[in-house]
Amino acid sequence: MSNSPNGDYEVGYGKPPRHSRFKPGHSANPAGRKKGVANFKTDVENTLRLPVQLSEAGKTKRVSTQQAALARLKQKALNGDGRALDRALKLARQVSDEAESSAVSSQMGIVDEAILEAFVEEILSSRQHHGALGDQGTTTASRSGNEAEWSDR
Repeated sequence: MSNSPNGDYEVGYGKPPRHSRFKPGHSANPAGRKKGVANFKTDVENTLRLPVQLSEAGKTKRVSTQQAALARLKQKALNGDGRALDRALKLARQVSDEAESSAVSSQMGIVDEAILEAFVEEILSSRQHHGALGDQGTTTASRSGNEAEWSDR
């Protein structure tokens, strides 16, 4: 199926008719997203940072919305609300799991570092060993591919 006068252009998947293509220099969405419009995540973060007044033990203090919500959850859980207690325990478990996973990842980094250091030492020692053998008359052709590659560097 040809759409152009000279018959060299076929319309199909990924090949729209030439007349309906975007013209060079023109955008598909000329208005675009408004500058400065925050996404949902930013709105949630900003809302949770907003200060509110919280009265605790007869004293009023200004805390973030997030702190006030957690204080309310704590109070409800301590007053015997089962759902609030369950939610508080889930949050505590989640925070504990995150702290544990970050500690494990830093330990993994130390272990990985030790493995890499041992590997580098092994390579360097084999390189020195093969260099000494090379001086005694062995050829690189008699070595395996990886060893020859490392010893030639």
